[in-house]
Parts: sequence; structure tokens; C-alpha cells
Amino acid sequence: MRGREAELERIGNLVRGPGGGMVVVCGAGGLGKTTLAAEAAAKAAARARSQEKKVVWIRWRDDTAQLGLEFGKAARILGLPESRLEEARTGRVSLVDAVWKHLKDVEDWLIVVDNVDTPSRVGPGSEPLAAYRGWLRPHGSGLLLVTSRDTTRQTWGPDADLIHLQPLADEAGGTVLLDAEPHAGTENEAEALAARLGGLPLALNAAGTYLSVPTSRHRTFTAYQEALESEFADLLGAENPAAATDPAVARRVVRHTWDLSLDQLQSDGYTLARPVLQLLALLEPAPVPRTLMTPELVTDATGLPTTAAGVDAALAGLHQYGLLDTPETGEPEPDSTVVGRLQLHPLVREVTAHTLSRPEPTTAWLAAIDEHLAQAVDAVAGMPGRTGWPTARLLAPHLPAHLDRNTPHNFTSARNTLGSLADILRAAGAASEELLLRRHVLDNESDARGPDHSDTLTSRNSLATTLSNLGEHRQAADLHQQVLTDRQRVLGPDHPTPSPAATTTPAH
Repeated sequence: MRGREAELERIGNLVRGPGGGMVVVCGAGGLGKTTLAAEAAAKAAARARSQEKKVVWIRWRDDTAQLGLEFGKAARILGLPESRLEEARTGRVSLVDAVWKHLKDVEDWLIVVDNVDTPSRVGPGSEPLAAYRGWLRPHGSGLLLVTSRDTTRQTWGPDADLIHLQPLADEAGGTVLLDAEPHAGTENEAEALAARLGGLPLALNAAGTYLSVPTSRHRTFTAYQEALESEFADLLGAENPAAATDPAVARRVVRHTWDLSLDQLQSDGYTLARPVLQLLALLEPAPVPRTLMTPELVTDATGLPTTAAGVDAALAGLHQYGLLDTPETGEPEPDSTVVGRLQLHPLVREVTAHTLSRPEPTTAWLAAIDEHLAQAVDAVAGMPGRTGWPTARLLAPHLPAHLDRNTPHNFTSARNTLGSLADILRAAGAASEELLLRRHVLDNESDARGPDHSDTLTSRNSLATTLSNLGEHRQAADLHQQVLTDRQRVLGPDHPTPSPAATTTPAH
């Protein structure tokens, strides 16, 4: 329960309170929803030893009839007369209504329904769960606690209390690792590894278990973190042969836990969810502008027939199951538009990139991404005023890899794309993002064309101006002077190419 104290206290207050209702602990696979529910149930059971509260645990097995039997047993434990159950068996009354009438009349109970990842199938009947006429209702005098990967208010309705779990903070994650293996390093080293693992409890548990085994090759937090760079597929992407047939195993393995959600989306008709997730995983670990994820990109990469509605549905499904985040944006620039952002949890991205097979070679997908990144920069360059600035900032982290992939075979075009975006970022006052691109262009240009090439000298001059805009005036002035000296040496003092001072704002 490291880092879950607030959520546990919130559930505890609901358990102890007089009002009853329904609380849904929700979030992506691997966040510890079942563990949180189990701890809340254990605390309620401990309290029940001195009071009359009863605790019942039900595991959802994707079977409405079985769920009905389980609720019938729960109601019987809570005092529902056998005569009422017999009336339901003979059809004289509805079983679900008989059970919930009793649960409304009797107090001091906690019923946990675990792993309701397919709430649309809970039933009975075909009404949406949010109508509250099925097996899951907020109308009892005790507390109904549900765990699920489905995070949407639309699914659970207005009367459910949603607790949307997030990854653990670095300090809590570091403590989890130290709990597992206290001799593997310092608190700072444990927190650094926790941050690398994105605060995902399932991954923290896997790493801690590995480090605690005396025969493991990597025995320290630092060694494990370094090994992730070259051995990720073995350490966290290892395949478990039982996962394909046993969902309980899949939930406990980092490699497989999100496959359950993707399989569910596929069976629900979200056929583009998996390829869209794979495309996002091939981009950098930074927010992606929503406008980049177009039907044309998906089709060019995958060859699948795609519509805008299909992409919208795929993104909505991924978001619904906690695989995709849409980070909030700050206040938009004056005269600029609000740009939607898409971001994967770092481990969702990394596992997807390492383990999921694609119908086409990865190089074909990356080629499509590069083509559409270039198109996106062109589109931003054509936007009037400040409207394209927010998108330019979001595109910036994804452009260095674009240049790397296109060197040397398509270097000039890719270099020009980065230069164009850097110019937009300069106009937007986004000097830090601009600096990232200017440095990358210069490094690649120096390698591809040599340090004395005229383009390289121009790029060095642009970098100096960017440094000046960041307030690094001494460094900028020195670099301007170096560029001037090198131009005079390479081109001669009388060459018509303007000097840096004539083409840039002088460093102060």
C-alpha cells in the first residue's frame, strides 16, 4: 500500500460511513487495483470482528449467470431468506431485484466485485450499467466496491464514486523497491529506478522480485536500471506461456497485462486500437499532437482501411482502458488554438514497441511516421499568426529521431524540416525547444558535411543566436566569433556571404 494511503483512507471512510453506495477503483492494468481493494476488504473484515459488518469478495468471470449466483450467495450471507431466493428461482420475482431490495434494507456490508473489465456484459439484460437496474448498483445500504480497467464516467454513471489510480510517485515507488530488496542501493538509486519504471506497481514488484533473488545477474537498483537499456525484452518483456490461456497469469506479467485490454477492445469492435497504440509507441516518450494521428498516417503505416471515425474510436477506447493519457494543456498563447495531446505511459510505450508484432516491417511504419511528421511541420508553417505555435512545441521532441532515421539517404529534406520547425519555435519564443533542434541539426550536419561546410557554419550561427535568446550571451558571443573566424578562413575575408553580425541579433 505504499503511496496509496489517501485512496485507502477514502475507501475506509465510505466503508465506515452510513450512506452506502458504489465506489469504482479504476485504471490501467498493473496499477494495483485488486491489491487496494483487498487491503480495504481486509481492514473492513478486521473491523467486522467487533461489529456486525460482513465482507464478501466476488471475482467477475465474464459470466452474467455466474455473477447472479455469486450475488445470491452474498445476499444469503447477509440474511436474505431462502424463501425469497426460491421465489426468484421459480420466476415469481426477479432475482436481481430481490437481491438489491435486501441489500437496500440491510446495513453494514462490503461487497467487492473484482476485475469488472467488461462492464457492458454484467447484465442481466442489455441495459447500460449506468441505468443501475443490473447487478451493479449504488443503491444499497452498504458499500459496493468494484475494480475495473474501464475509467469512464459514462460507463459507471453519475452516482458512482470513481477512484482513478495513477502511477506511484518516485518516493513511494522507491520505497516499494527497498521493501523488496533493502540492500540493493540507496534511497536515491531506488527512486531513480522507480522513475524509470514509470511508477507502475506491477513493474516495481517485478523488479523488486528479480533483485531479491540471490542468483540474479543484476543485484543493484543502478545495475538493473542500466540493464533495461539493452535487456528490456528479457527483464520486463519476457513472455509467459500460460498468459495466452489464463487471464490471471496475464494480469501479473508486465509483458501481457495490457494485452487483455487490447484484446477486449478488439472484441468490442475497436479494430484500430492495437495498430494506433503501436504507432504511438514508435514516437518519442513525449506528448504527441492529436492532429498527427490521422487516418492517412494509420493507412500509410499499416495498409489497413481507415476512417477518421475509426481513429477517433480507437483513441477513445485506449483512453477508456487507461492505456492512453490526454495531458491537460496550460493557458493557450494569445490568438493560438488549443491542441489536443496524446501520451502513453512510458512502460506501455516501451513494452508495445518491444513486443507487439506488426503486419508490416517496423521500417515501413517509421517511414510513414517520418512522411507525416514532415507534412505536419509544413502545415504548421502555413498557419497564420500564432495558431501553429502550440503544435510546433509538441512536434519538437519527435523531430531529432526523424533526422536520425533520414541520415544520410534523405538528409537535406529532413534537415530542412527541422530547420523550418526551429524557425517557427524562434518566432514563438520557445527557445529551449528550438535549441534541441538547432543542436541536433548541427551535430548531424558536422558529421554529414564536415565542420567547414557553409551549411554547417550557418547552423552554428543559428545555434549561437538561439543561445543568446536563452540568455547565454557569453557563450553565444564566443560562438558567433568562432563562426566569423571560420568563415573568413574558409571563404576569405572578401567573400560576399554576410557575417554573423549582419544576419543575426548581436549577443549582448
